[in-house]
Amino acid sequence: MADMIASDAQVEKGRVFELAAELFGVLSTPMRLRILSALCDQEKSVSQLLREIDTTQPNLSQHLNLLYRSGVLAKRKDGTQVFYRVQSEKAVMLCRTVCTQIAIEMDEPASVPASERLSPRVAP
Repeated sequence: MADMIASDAQVEKGRVFELAAELFGVLSTPMRLRILSALCDQEKSVSQLLREIDTTQPNLSQHLNLLYRSGVLAKRKDGTQVFYRVQSEKAVMLCRTVCTQIAIEMDEPASVPASERLSPRVAP
């Protein structure tokens, strides 16, 4: 019985890592981070996003669709316009925290000890 409980715990732990890796995969491209940044404060239409983000409409739509399917974004249709908004505030908070830390490391590399750096590629 104890072996079954230990086995169930290992499976559960493995599933946690799988889901975390899946989320990190969704958030792993600069384009998707730009999209999340653009949508942090308010929902926007695809055309509004295209004006803010330097990419093509098919490329933007592909990234928006992936973010939507993963549950990070929500969307609504109003006539011919599609509006996207943040669905997962926690995912945005994670991105904002990481990006802010990296920006600090880039702007003030000497102020962040090596042991506290998130990005080892940013050196003082």
